[in-house]
Amino acid sequence: METSQIIQVLPNLSTSERLQIAEAALLLIRKEQDSLTKEEQKQQLALAAMTAIADYTPGGELDIFNTIDGEEFYEYSDDELTYKHTHE
Repeated sequence: METSQIIQVLPNLSTSERLQIAEAALLLIRKEQDSLTKEEQKQQLALAAMTAIADYTPGGELDIFNTIDGEEFYEYSDDELTYKHTHE
């Protein structure tokens, strides 16, 4: 079955069936990842990084986060963090 055929059929499946397919696909991917050598893992990471660069360039999908660079935000003191964490 072609990828386009699978994608076309997905809307006709129940949520449970789609989740089963997603789980099976993720398990296959995990098995493949576990069988890679260190060098192959490095190559995949490098490829993923190069692919992600487009998301961070001006006009990319994640470029919007650059607009908040330099904005002030509240920093908690160590005492405030300790008090908040122990009293929740």
